[in-house]
Amino acid sequence: MELWPAIDLRGGRCVRLQQGDYDRETVFGEDPVGTVRQFTAAGCRRLHIVDLEGAKDGAAIQRDLIAAMVEAAGVPCQVGGGIRSRETIEAYLEAGVSRLVVGSVAIEQREAFAEMARAFPGRLVLGLDAREGRVASRGWLETSTLQAVDLATESADLPLAAIVYTDIARDGMLKGPNLPALQAMVEASPHPVVASGGIATADDLRDVAATGAAGCIVGRALYDGGLTLAAACQAAGEAD
Repeated sequence: MELWPAIDLRGGRCVRLQQGDYDRETVFGEDPVGTVRQFTAAGCRRLHIVDLEGAKDGAAIQRDLIAAMVEAAGVPCQVGGGIRSRETIEAYLEAGVSRLVVGSVAIEQREAFAEMARAFPGRLVLGLDAREGRVASRGWLETSTLQAVDLATESADLPLAAIVYTDIARDGMLKGPNLPALQAMVEASPHPVVASGGIATADDLRDVAATGAAGCIVGRALYDGGLTLAAACQAAGEAD
């Protein structure tokens, strides 16, 4: 299973939110490029980077910083937050980003998302962030009536790289993943599913792998010290 250590950006700093709440922020670092180097030096094989301001405002707010992070990383980087146009996609790909997570456009402008996916085959990831099974958008500030599994099924024919499925209630809470919901997503999606939200221990990672998920994003646990990168890699089956 692919392990994706997460670096969330806000105001040029590394932060984590609880349940996507912008008022419940913890700052974990003032130097995102330095954090990238720490992760890769410790054996990280890929990174998941999120522009939280971009997700909220609908623009690539942290694009220059992310470009510097990608250059420093030297490993595949997946970027999300504020990716709502072909121009933004092209700019990030030119900066060396491997693949891009698109959420709000996929929910609110489904035909436009389909056109983007076909224009950039294998480079877009469908971001499905769910509250009680219903997808949220615009930095998780709005919740739709769409069921996440239904949107995954509708996207079956698109040339996507993967689906990132986040359980918002678990995100940043260190209380374990929502395994039944994840299992349902894995079974509904023809695309590889990357799980996100709630990972606290190596056992959580092993439980996620048992659902058939192709990957897992880990954030707060790596920063709080409850889970080392080495232990996470071993649990995911990626230890050297």
